[in-house]
Amino acid sequence: MASSATMPTAPADYVPSVQTPAKVKSRLANIDALRGFVMVLMLLDHLRETWFVNYMVADPIDAATVIPAMGFARFAVSFCAPIFVALTGMGVYLYSLNHTVQETTSYLVKRGALLIVIELVYLSPLYWGIVPQPTFWLQVIWAIGICMIALAALMRLPRPALIAFGLAIVCLHNLLDPFRMSADNPLFPLWAILYQRDVIQLPFGFVAKTTYPILPWLGVISLGYAAGAWFRPDYSAEKRNRNLLMLGFGMIAAFILLRLLNVYGDKPWFMTEGNSVRSVISFISMTKYPPSLLFLLPTLGGGALLLVWFEKIDGSMLIRTLAPFGAAPMFFYLLHLTVLRILYHSALAFYGPNNGNAYMFDNYHWVFLWYPIMLVVLYFPTVWYAGLKRRRRDIAWLKYF
Repeated sequence: MASSATMPTAPADYVPSVQTPAKVKSRLANIDALRGFVMVLMLLDHLRETWFVNYMVADPIDAATVIPAMGFARFAVSFCAPIFVALTGMGVYLYSLNHTVQETTSYLVKRGALLIVIELVYLSPLYWGIVPQPTFWLQVIWAIGICMIALAALMRLPRPALIAFGLAIVCLHNLLDPFRMSADNPLFPLWAILYQRDVIQLPFGFVAKTTYPILPWLGVISLGYAAGAWFRPDYSAEKRNRNLLMLGFGMIAAFILLRLLNVYGDKPWFMTEGNSVRSVISFISMTKYPPSLLFLLPTLGGGALLLVWFEKIDGSMLIRTLAPFGAAPMFFYLLHLTVLRILYHSALAFYGPNNGNAYMFDNYHWVFLWYPIMLVVLYFPTVWYAGLKRRRRDIAWLKYF
């Protein structure tokens, strides 16, 4: 039996209450549904990347030139990474309730290392042949992997200290924006991984692109882990939902206020005279790489509100449809990117390039046609795999995918 020193302790604001199995199921189903929701949204952005590979979307997007439909779709998919990283932290907390600190640490280190390997060995080569030189794309899976390994140490902090750490990073990291480091600095690779989106030159002509600098994501995963305390099985559902509503509306209100002030948290937005649509696009176009404070406020706030709503509509067709995507997110992620690469290279081989060395659709609206088709095609294998994970808990490696 593990000693009390290795077991998780109750948070200071822990409120015991008796919950029926149905309420426990509802509490967890809304997390799966929200995770599934962001996976479904993610497909929309990856369809754009696949069929509009040479149509670059700036960070933040240029509201004066972007296709309006793409501008609004880009805002919608902005919710994906922040919510998923926060839910990763929350999931780790729930995992820790039934495991010792040592077991949770081992899981985090193994899972984090696996994600890093997947990004470098499998996901990056999927894009070779499209980009001009072999590039290791240090993207969201890489960032989550490093954050999970870091969380193995951070979770040992007292909950108030962890919250303070997460808030400090999320709220203050934009103060680092003016600081740039040149490639000849010996600390440049570390700084590029932490905060400065850049290119690291590697031996043999390879390069690494730090698409997802990890510092802000460390704050997000820490706050997600701390928020996991609200989802303990015997925590008051009423208090949890009240906390989430206050958090969600508070973050969205803070976003609107800071965005109107235009003084901190992201690059300034602008009004376009005679074009209210482009003015709105400018207002909602925030920096994702690394995620600015104003990028994180509405996306994480919206996620908190969705958690409350999904719990209220538990058992609905929407929840039943989204939950499998959230129960097997890594499987869906790898599956849909693989299918998209196969489709792209097949089209390129059959039709040949029509935009430089790439094959592209001639109209962005084709993405919206492909989107429901891909969802239906990918839904069935994802449901099968989610069921396999649920049935075969004796297969240890399934929990890592």
